[in-house]
Amino acid sequence: MNASTTGRGTSDSLARPQGGGISPFLLKTLITVVIGGFTYALTNATDQPEVWKLTASIFLGGAAMIIQYMIDFERRLGAVESSLTVHNTEMKGLVAEGFAKINQATELFGLVEGSALRPDGVTRLVRNATSVGSDGPPIIRAFAQAEINRLATLMANLNQQHTDYDGEDHDWIVSLTQCASGSIDATSTSVDHDFWPSELGQRYLRAQRDAIRSRGVRIRRLFIVNTPDQIDRALEKLVERQQSLGIHVRVLALSQLPPEAGIDTTNDFIVFDDSLSYEVEPDLQGMNAKTTLDLREDRVARRVKRFEELWEAGDGDPEGE
Repeated sequence: MNASTTGRGTSDSLARPQGGGISPFLLKTLITVVIGGFTYALTNATDQPEVWKLTASIFLGGAAMIIQYMIDFERRLGAVESSLTVHNTEMKGLVAEGFAKINQATELFGLVEGSALRPDGVTRLVRNATSVGSDGPPIIRAFAQAEINRLATLMANLNQQHTDYDGEDHDWIVSLTQCASGSIDATSTSVDHDFWPSELGQRYLRAQRDAIRSRGVRIRRLFIVNTPDQIDRALEKLVERQQSLGIHVRVLALSQLPPEAGIDTTNDFIVFDDSLSYEVEPDLQGMNAKTTLDLREDRVARRVKRFEELWEAGDGDPEGE
């Protein structure tokens, strides 16, 4: 019940008779008449002049009427003050809540404006997120909420300079290639045997071709096999095709690595712009089980150094220095 309802209910309760009794106005009139009549009878018993009888009766009757209205006014004033107190408390709460929302919105807007990301992209995300699924089935809203949660988790993890993805990634590798501006250094092991003919592999190669042609990105790829006899015609054709796209390619047999270079692990990884490491971890069946993005400087520096060691040991493109 709000303040206006409370005040109205209090006023109505004072104006209407309760339980079908005498109305307040009629009750005040009766009390006034009774007091006036009693005063007249009292003055008449003392044999006072008629003018004093009437004057005393009218005065006391009028005083009784005024006192009744003063009591009623005080009661009504108290009810109004109580309702105003409740109303003011509610208004203060609403104003405080409104200012809190305004402060939160202002803070978020300031964060967007001060972000290193483009503000138009963030505001477009928020604007579209607020309207998606308003007229659609519940599954659309559930899907949109799940995607927002996934994106929020990704942003939080990127702030911690490390995030991972269960299974094989289908988006990061292409998006990172499209965002690279300087260099891409990548290894490719036997785990990638079925990757290159796939739709994702073809999209990845197209993104690399565009990065080379449009932005002058230097791309080096090192194919890694266990022994030289695994360098077959299929691998040679893959090397030739990627070289035709402008990618610098070398092939490395792990059995021919110098002892000091062979003691480190050799999983698939890609270093983008010497500042981000994209790593794939296979499971026991040779399937890609986990994809990781790592921005920690020490980890990226180790990956850069490891790639240079393996690249120097590989055979192939001399222009990829």
